[in-house]
Amino acid sequence: MNTKLFVGNLSFNTTENDLQDLFAAHGTVISVDLIMDKFSGKSRGFAFVTMETKEGAQAAIQALNGKDLNGRDLTVNEARPREERPRSGGRGGGGGGGRRDYNSRY
Repeated sequence: MNTKLFVGNLSFNTTENDLQDLFAAHGTVISVDLIMDKFSGKSRGFAFVTMETKEGAQAAIQALNGKDLNGRDLTVNEARPREERPRSGGRGGGGGGGRRDYNSRY
């Protein structure tokens, strides 16, 4: 069964290929998802790596958690399920008064 790992504290220069090569030494890598900022297009400094087996994932955690990659000490652990966040109930933000009467200025 596949195991998804969280990889944090990444250098902004780290690529998906870097992570693929690093984790492949510990087992078969199914996918690497480097999280990018949707506005700037730059890395957000974390990724998710899916390993084929639980054993490969545990080996990667043991070997890579705290290891230096591109000048940063990695944080590697098993990814937790995404928490559901409550949706905002309103339309948000300010608003304003009602109708403006432009003739009242004159």
